[in-house]
Amino acid sequence: MTPEGGGMSAPELVTVTIDDRRIRVPKGTGMIEAALWAGVEIPVFCYEPRLGPPIGACRMCLCEVEGMPKLQAACTMTAQDGLVLRTAQTSAQAAEGQDAVLEFILLNHPLDCPDCDKGGECPLQDLTFRYGPGNTRMRFHKRTFDKPIPVSPLIALDRERCILCYRCTRFSESVSEDAQLVAVARGAQSVIATFEDDPYRAHFSGNVIELCPVGALTSTTYRFRARPWEIQNVPTVCGLCPVGCNTWATTREGKVARILSRNHPEVDDGWLCDKGRFAYDHLRADDRIRQPLRRVRRRGFERASWEETLDEAERGLGDAVGSVAVAFSGSETVEQASALARIVRLGLGSDLVLLPDDVHPGLEAYRAPLSAIRDADLCLVFGDEPVVERAPVVDLWLRTARRQGAAVVTLNPAGTVAVAPGSAAALCGTLREGSPPAELRDTARKLRKAQRIALVWSEDDPSGGAHVAALAESLGSRASVYFLPRTPNGRGVAAAWRSAGEGPGDAPRAGRELGALIVSGDEAAQDPLVQQLAGEAGFVLTTAMFQSEVTGWSHLVLPGTSYLEREGTFVNLEGRA
Repeated sequence: MTPEGGGMSAPELVTVTIDDRRIRVPKGTGMIEAALWAGVEIPVFCYEPRLGPPIGACRMCLCEVEGMPKLQAACTMTAQDGLVLRTAQTSAQAAEGQDAVLEFILLNHPLDCPDCDKGGECPLQDLTFRYGPGNTRMRFHKRTFDKPIPVSPLIALDRERCILCYRCTRFSESVSEDAQLVAVARGAQSVIATFEDDPYRAHFSGNVIELCPVGALTSTTYRFRARPWEIQNVPTVCGLCPVGCNTWATTREGKVARILSRNHPEVDDGWLCDKGRFAYDHLRADDRIRQPLRRVRRRGFERASWEETLDEAERGLGDAVGSVAVAFSGSETVEQASALARIVRLGLGSDLVLLPDDVHPGLEAYRAPLSAIRDADLCLVFGDEPVVERAPVVDLWLRTARRQGAAVVTLNPAGTVAVAPGSAAALCGTLREGSPPAELRDTARKLRKAQRIALVWSEDDPSGGAHVAALAESLGSRASVYFLPRTPNGRGVAAAWRSAGEGPGDAPRAGRELGALIVSGDEAAQDPLVQQLAGEAGFVLTTAMFQSEVTGWSHLVLPGTSYLEREGTFVNLEGRA
């Protein structure tokens, strides 16, 4: 109901009793959450609120409910006034039920914890120790399967460990919506498999490894590499796209052994794309540049000490004072970019810069958390590049919005509204002016009616930001805007450059005399303009992890670092540090 003054009404509160503790919670709250509010833990395996409605598959949450003759799965129940529930902590019947469930789960479980990658981090181990039987009554041989089954090149499946909680299949069906993991056969013969036994190829397949509450689904890149007492989990953020997903970097003996998600409900909701999860192997690449290199006439490059390199860098840049350009990659930390900007703008007196993609200033007023996409009525996606390639987790937020009833309209050559390539900016103006062509009339009608609108810009067109800002301005407070830059920290780098001097700086141009060029990072080295400038500059200093055309033109090459080897700050596409 809505009160007379308008606005939303407060939720109806009901009284429930959990293990003799009376609490008041909003009506309809799941009993797992209600119990947590009461300070009571109800153990679960299959329950995971991010996967959608509970299914009560594992029965680990069996509780005694007053007025019901049999034990009930608490995860499938919601708070109703007067509900009285007892968990295994106060009910002998519930304790007996949970004990029986664990005995059943362990019936065919291989109990190979010393060999299992989940050993020491396994909910089944923990809950068996706390709630399960102390010994087994079973004396027959356990069921076995061929192992491991390669679900994909990155995921292995040990079927005899699976407890059929269906977390993995529900993720594939309801979150990533790739529908590639399925349960085949029925009853005691039911097993997890890929659809038609094809390899699991998807942008988010690695999430099923973390969702699995046992060691059934494991990472082939981490398999048998470490044990829980040998590792440290370091909190960090992913530096491979502009979303800035929160992650844990698991290190062993100082080296990264795996990447796990670290739930930030406003940014990533605990999900991580496969690039962010598995692309850390570049740290151990054999062809990395590991020592400073100095160009020697007629002999190519030779290794140099850091002292010699710094002395030569000082001479080369000092001779080019006032005519030094810097090319940023957008993968630098804010602190790195600030230091380099101060060197060039204040120390060398030059304002020549190639900056990565930056957000249009007119869009700052329409910033919102990524999680706000979920609550939108209408999501308009402009641009030719697929969102899932540019900012993968944003694609998951769009899918969530669609499942909750939002209209998601993509305007590109392969979108829900097919338009000409490169026309995204013009479409913003057409929709703002209110006189759209026939193919956009339905979109314009939805735009007029929607109360919460998410505008997602996935394009490199420099003028696009101004067009999106104008469209957002015409929509007013109904709009939130998400500009998807190509680089992970383009916003932070651009802000760091501006803060080090006055004005935005000037872009160096090919064909004009350039005293020195500083190339910061491998991404900048791939830019054709940077490659052309490197061939014309009097002195080229490059920082890179790998050889490229630009390092071939360089006078000095310094070994670069990955985002997992730096300490500093990134600014994601929301503007969140």
